[in-house]
Amino acid sequence: MREDNQLLVITHLSQLVTLVTGFGSLLIPLIIWVTQKDKVYQMDTHGKNIINFQLSLIVYFIICIPLILLLGLGILGFIVLGIISIIFPIINAIKASNGENPKYPLSFNFIS
Repeated sequence: MREDNQLLVITHLSQLVTLVTGFGSLLIPLIIWVTQKDKVYQMDTHGKNIINFQLSLIVYFIICIPLILLLGLGILGFIVLGIISIIFPIINAIKASNGENPKYPLSFNFIS
């Protein structure tokens, strides 16, 4: 097993591909995690955190849809989730480059 902080950083930043393509923030990190979790030190931990974060975001976005009808709270939720989905991958990419473990807020533990 090799240590590869650059790949960990790329895995975190790959969540931002949605800003360019409109999709892929779950798919690309999932592919990297599944193919590299046994080869790269700490990839399993980082990958699980990323996948849990992305699945949690999907759940929160789905919850926001009916909340749009309730005083527009869903729109506010979309804006907050959008900001969170940009900021935390960048913060955790920086942490990964320094060898620290990532922490994503409000993540459900789908994969442990």
